[in-house]
Amino acid sequence: MRFLLAFLLITPSLTWAQGIATLVADSVVVAGDAQLIADGNIDVFYDGTQLSAAQITYDRSSDRLMITGPIVITNADGTVLTASQATLDPKLENGILRGARLVLDQQLQLAANQIDRAEGRYSQLYKVAVTSCKVCGRKSPLWEIRAQRVVHDAQAQQLYFTNTQFLIRGVPVMWLPKLRLPDPSLTRATGLLIPNFRTTDQLSTGIKLPYFIKLGDSRDLKLTPHLSPRTTTLEGRYRQAFSNGDLEINAAISRDTLLDANRSYVFATGQFDIGAGYSLSFEAQTASDDSYLLDYGYSEQDRLKSAINLERVAENGLNTANLTYYETLRDDEVNASLPPVVGSFRVEQHRYPTAGGTLRFAVSGDTLYRSDDSIGDAGRDMSRLGAELDWNREWISNSGLVVSTNAGLRSDLYTVQDGAADDNEGLRSVPQAGITLRYPLAGSSASGAQHLVEPTLALLWSDSFGITPPNEDSTRSELDQANLLSATHFAGDDAIETGLRAAAGVTWTRLGAGGAQSTVTFGRILRDTDGGDFNASSGLDGTSSDWLLAGQYISRDGFRFDGRTLFDDDASLTRAATRIGWDNDWLALNAAYIWQAADETESRPDAVSEWTLDTDVKLSPTWSVSVDTRYDLARDEPARAGLGMVYHNECVTVDLSVSRRYTSSDTVDPSTSFGLSVTLNGFSAAQSGVGPKASCSP
Repeated sequence: MRFLLAFLLITPSLTWAQGIATLVADSVVVAGDAQLIADGNIDVFYDGTQLSAAQITYDRSSDRLMITGPIVITNADGTVLTASQATLDPKLENGILRGARLVLDQQLQLAANQIDRAEGRYSQLYKVAVTSCKVCGRKSPLWEIRAQRVVHDAQAQQLYFTNTQFLIRGVPVMWLPKLRLPDPSLTRATGLLIPNFRTTDQLSTGIKLPYFIKLGDSRDLKLTPHLSPRTTTLEGRYRQAFSNGDLEINAAISRDTLLDANRSYVFATGQFDIGAGYSLSFEAQTASDDSYLLDYGYSEQDRLKSAINLERVAENGLNTANLTYYETLRDDEVNASLPPVVGSFRVEQHRYPTAGGTLRFAVSGDTLYRSDDSIGDAGRDMSRLGAELDWNREWISNSGLVVSTNAGLRSDLYTVQDGAADDNEGLRSVPQAGITLRYPLAGSSASGAQHLVEPTLALLWSDSFGITPPNEDSTRSELDQANLLSATHFAGDDAIETGLRAAAGVTWTRLGAGGAQSTVTFGRILRDTDGGDFNASSGLDGTSSDWLLAGQYISRDGFRFDGRTLFDDDASLTRAATRIGWDNDWLALNAAYIWQAADETESRPDAVSEWTLDTDVKLSPTWSVSVDTRYDLARDEPARAGLGMVYHNECVTVDLSVSRRYTSSDTVDPSTSFGLSVTLNGFSAAQSGVGPKASCSP
């Protein structure tokens, strides 16, 4: 029979109660008023700490607990102490444990001959063996640290080592007189992070030694020297969290053998809530030369963007303003004529009149500036100020027909500087009207699947009065399922669709009884006249657009398929794109294929045909492999290929990668890079959790 005892621990020298402890044991004996002896299957609960033991003797005169093991002490922070014998105070904070083991965050094991506990904060260990690896009998673990003494500061979450050896499979490989490491429960602490070895064709073999600096609870700085025979680089990352937003800056400066000059880059992002429903965000991107980002693997961007944005989204309106600066890294582009500077704003309000529907009013404007002073497209500067008013209403007839109507008027004032002689400036007005008819038909099959078939017909009309401005923001258009029924198929404001046109399509949606979902859309656009507004590869040119066929399938086990194709009446393809994704416990797969017909107007003299693959496969609980590649089928050559392998168990993570970039230009050469990092699990704040434990083979 087990006994439950709740008692008040009070020392003669103290006038306050230390707390209530709950003791459970097979037997409890009180010897006079000086001793309490508990024996058999003991559990003590005190102030969030649990102690299990075989026997406990409490001596009132010394205010000490004499404990016989096996002893297990579990603290509120998850720290676990085991021992064969112990002498502790009633608070279990101070004392001596012999034949002891300290386990931190269920990962790091510190075995010692003796552990001295003091002030409820410090644990001092003697003749210590430290590892996060599973220990199998007398076999040496994969790695361990042996030290004459280790002090664990539970409050600072730090481990201090004295006279330290690092061993691999029992073989000493390094000795240090002093060593400080974070315990595994610490997420942010000043100190060295895991080094990374990197080899590239341009930069040779080098090492990255990141050093993390904690500047407070809301700020930190990471400095990473990158050293190799061909480069001396210092990388930096600064992060700060504010009460209303956050900021991050990534930068690097290099001196290498590739270019006889200092090289650098800066990328910065920030987002802030500035009140009254407004958010302010910005990004800044700059690089010293066209190839720096690719040479060092920082980014594959070939156009850099610096912008500041102001936005407010409300129930009845939208306010936005932004200013953007573009910097091109492409060999065939000149930044002065890109254009590099673009600014825009938009104020939009929604009203709901008693007559029904939604009334929308908007004022918008944009401007672009080129630093090129030449006359014509390369030097043209242009600004637009516009206003628009439209009304939308939708209702459902008794037969189930859904009718949507729209009517509106838009006017824009254009000014042009340094343009060609035929560039027009002045006022342009665009009236438009449309009606859309949808007839949804719902049903179910014997399997329990739900079906929805929705034929749709849209009749649209618009016209343009006044000038025809230069087209700066609508040079790329493409037919897809999202814009099949849209009033305009231009992305910007400069170009306008005119005349009478009809869009007809049908969408079939199926929701399976097991949760799988599929959608198919088929349709095209017809016009009364061909205004010559679209490129041939857009699928929108002519009086009849290409046929659009698009579909999607999503399974309940994480598989996803998206496909879209454009083809003409002769079944000749214009564009085709397919994406496949699959995400489950053992596989993360993303694959895509795209084909585009040649189009000189889009600077594409040859057809584009390529596929990409990005996958991560878990081969076993400890091994995973990743593949990242892009292959140019039109040229029958790869553009990029990468392979990564990761080994991850309870005590070590090894990450090995190799990648090859095949593309080249006047400033960028093909390159191969290798990467290697080794993480001792139990010390890294950035580790991906506790890995699977190794098995102890007989």
